[in-house]
Amino acid sequence: MEAAEPVLSAETLRGRLLRELEAEHVEVEDTTPARCATSFRVLVVSARFRGRGLLQRHRLVNELLAEELKHIHALEQRTLTPEQWEKERGGLQ
Repeated sequence: MEAAEPVLSAETLRGRLLRELEAEHVEVEDTTPARCATSFRVLVVSARFRGRGLLQRHRLVNELLAEELKHIHALEQRTLTPEQWEKERGGLQ
């Protein structure tokens, strides 16, 4: 019996990243021209990124989304620690 393909949407990816990375902020945008869920842009803010370089952060996201990535053409990532996110936002809450 073959496994069913995962249902890909910005919301399902967002939920998975929030849950699995214990993220405090996640934005996911479907960047496919027809919004057919094959290209996404993500912003993930998680304490789990502390002490990790950019490549390590991206690998963590890629490992988490390994099944979904089989069906995704492109995944653009921004991965920030809470401190980096706060600094980028100018200390505003």
